[in-house]
Amino acid sequence: MNEALTARPGMTVGILGGGQLGRMLATAAAEIGLSCHIYAPEAESPAFAVAAHRTCAAYDDEAALAAFAASVAAVTFEFENVPAATARFLAERIPVYPNPDALEVSQDRLAEKQLMTELGIAVAPYAEVAALNGIYSAMARTGRPAILKTRRMGYDGKGQAIIRTGDDPVTAWRMIGEQPAILEGFVAFEREVSVVLARGRDGAMRAYDIVENEHQAGILARSTVPARVSPDIAAEAVAIGEKIATALDYVGVLAVEMFLLPPGSGPRLLVNEIAPRVHNSGHWTQDGCQISQFEQHIRAVAGWPLGDPTRHSDVVMTNLLGDDIAAWAAIAAEPGARIHLYGKAEARAGRKMGHVNRIKGFSR
Repeated sequence: MNEALTARPGMTVGILGGGQLGRMLATAAAEIGLSCHIYAPEAESPAFAVAAHRTCAAYDDEAALAAFAASVAAVTFEFENVPAATARFLAERIPVYPNPDALEVSQDRLAEKQLMTELGIAVAPYAEVAALNGIYSAMARTGRPAILKTRRMGYDGKGQAIIRTGDDPVTAWRMIGEQPAILEGFVAFEREVSVVLARGRDGAMRAYDIVENEHQAGILARSTVPARVSPDIAAEAVAIGEKIATALDYVGVLAVEMFLLPPGSGPRLLVNEIAPRVHNSGHWTQDGCQISQFEQHIRAVAGWPLGDPTRHSDVVMTNLLGDDIAAWAAIAAEPGARIHLYGKAEARAGRKMGHVNRIKGFSR
């Protein structure tokens, strides 16, 4: 597919997926004069409420997809579980960013780990588990404790089971639905960090400051910037992210989650996983930077120059999960806090209902 011309103000960018990330992308696009067309199969998609155009149809509805492609200047996606076949169908008609190959790699945990290995990027010990009897040879490579993860789908701790010393691996296999999987060895890390960067159509790259993340029950609970890392570690993390983006010929915002290991004989940073999209750990940029990750992604996809990602404030981002949303009024009244709500109708345990960015050291 030939490259599209730069999307000028007034033109439309297509987004596959109608969740909160699509909602925030559409809002950011509107602020710089671009419209968004959201394509999602769920009638109650939060992004529909803020989009200029919307299509509610299945991801395999070729007639609806063709009409969608004809209405936009370029297409992106807001989550990595969009079927790769959908992205490839659209890419035959209109530029899709990031490209379908990058999407496909991110959908398979084994392919993702293999790419890191090919690029010489350190990861935790891992092994493929194609069937139940493969768990035992995999454990010989990873040791215990280890975590069994489905190769496809699964997020926020879903599709995963821990195998500790003394545990029956069969139980873990059943817990993940007896699906093709990958077994990853545990690593003793100091903290979890991530790099969020953007790569433009012209190959230019701009990275945000490294973020320190805290997870609870497999779900991101809090992100803090600046992270407690040295300048050398921060530079290394950015270099890893840029190496991945270049290898994938990536366009858009890319997040790379990493483990920071204690000083020792091996590498300090291990890549955990990549996300080919705007990312929860980049939400702080909405209130800590002049250009948020959402505007930066739209700029990249639209062919615009990337914006300055410099941080102007220290920020703590906290996810509002489930019933946390009930405190919205108190948070909205809190000095130094900016609340972002996703417009979801039902609060469920562990469901991301919004987030709050708190500016550190804020005073009236």
